[in-house]
Amino acid sequence: MEPTFDPEAMIERFRQRAEAVRRRGMPPVEGPERQRFREQAQLDYMDFAMLGDASASLDDGVLTLRVDLRPPEARG
Repeated sequence: MEPTFDPEAMIERFRQRAEAVRRRGMPPVEGPERQRFREQAQLDYMDFAMLGDASASLDDGVLTLRVDLRPPEARG
């Protein structure tokens, strides 16, 4: 039996990854390495959270992710 692709399950995994990055502790590094780690964690969280907020559709083998970047008060 072939596994089927579930776009909603994929989005849930991104939500979980965003939460994991948010809870991740700071390793024992100092100086510039600490700043680079912090910047990368912020980017990872932003990317995972954005995809975790996406709506997905799979039509004719094409996965489409829609991410509304407008502020909540501007969304329809």
